[in-house]
Amino acid sequence: MNQWILIDITVFMVVVVLAGFIIPQILLIAFRKNLFDEVDPRKIHKGAVPRLGGIAFFPSILFSMLLALGYSQIYGRSLFSAIPDSTFEALCFVTCGIIILYLVGMADDLIGIKYKAKFIAQIASSALIIVGGIYIGNFHGFLWIYEIPAPIAILLSVLVTVFITNAINLIDGIDGLASGLSAIACAFYGYTFFNVGLHIYAMFSFATLGALLPFFYYNVFGNAKKHSKIFMGDTGALTIGLILSVLSIRIFQINDMSWNVNPAVVAFAPLLIPCFDVVRVYLHRMKAHRNPFLPDKTHIHHKLLALGMNQRRAMPTIVAASLMLSMINWWLSIHVNITLLFTLDLMLWIIANMALSRAIRRREKALGEKLYE
Repeated sequence: MNQWILIDITVFMVVVVLAGFIIPQILLIAFRKNLFDEVDPRKIHKGAVPRLGGIAFFPSILFSMLLALGYSQIYGRSLFSAIPDSTFEALCFVTCGIIILYLVGMADDLIGIKYKAKFIAQIASSALIIVGGIYIGNFHGFLWIYEIPAPIAILLSVLVTVFITNAINLIDGIDGLASGLSAIACAFYGYTFFNVGLHIYAMFSFATLGALLPFFYYNVFGNAKKHSKIFMGDTGALTIGLILSVLSIRIFQINDMSWNVNPAVVAFAPLLIPCFDVVRVYLHRMKAHRNPFLPDKTHIHHKLLALGMNQRRAMPTIVAASLMLSMINWWLSIHVNITLLFTLDLMLWIIANMALSRAIRRREKALGEKLYE
């Protein structure tokens, strides 16, 4: 156990250092080659800001995990020999899936890709993950359903993977929000995997957390005028979204959780805010007769900005809400039926959004201008 703690800490630190080194180099290249995120009416940022920060994520994560694996093969083979072959097989397919979205995201950040092509890439990546054996085969009592037939499990897993990947991509609207929410999820997942003995997945979670932290610093505290600010872009959002999909679905596959916590709750509680938000936004766009796949300014963070918050207040508000919601759901899942718990989460989300909308209308009336579309 102590050896795994040391490995997780080492992998985490290697990723932090590596990503912290790569991101400034990306900034340097971006400003030399004029690779910036263009300013338009729906975007909040001002000035030239590169959106290639996500390029640092996957290489840093992969390097650290392969380094740990290679080192263990030389000096600590017995530690990793206890890991089932199926785990390594699954991670091989997961890596292939991540490579697809990593390259598609990079192409989109550099030259632009239509959303239909990105959907095809997401489905292909989802299929690879399922081939590797990571899919939702048990609802753990949600809607009073347990075991799921294989065809439904496969289709559902594809839908969930694409949905989570897009939810992370779409919530990436203000500084630190997508990376902050994703960091919360990675910390929860890493802790869970470690406690149930799935140490490779714990290492994967903490490695991803390590990649997010240096980016968070440059994204939130960087200065565009000093050429130190960067966005993760589609490269980062799609990569992190797919990784979170894999980690959450893998937790779904755990049958014996500590403290009688429901695995389904642990899997999706940290992702409730981005997932609920993407559903609300899609419904809002369809109600307004707009293309649900085209971006606008109707996300939860846009609501907080319309209330007069700046990015530095809106982001920690949402991240703190996600952390609190995750912890409350974790505790309540021991005592409350999962279907009832999900219903309570949904009702809370609806009530909170109604309250925000009402507050925005009052502010619009007081100021005499439209603040939210």
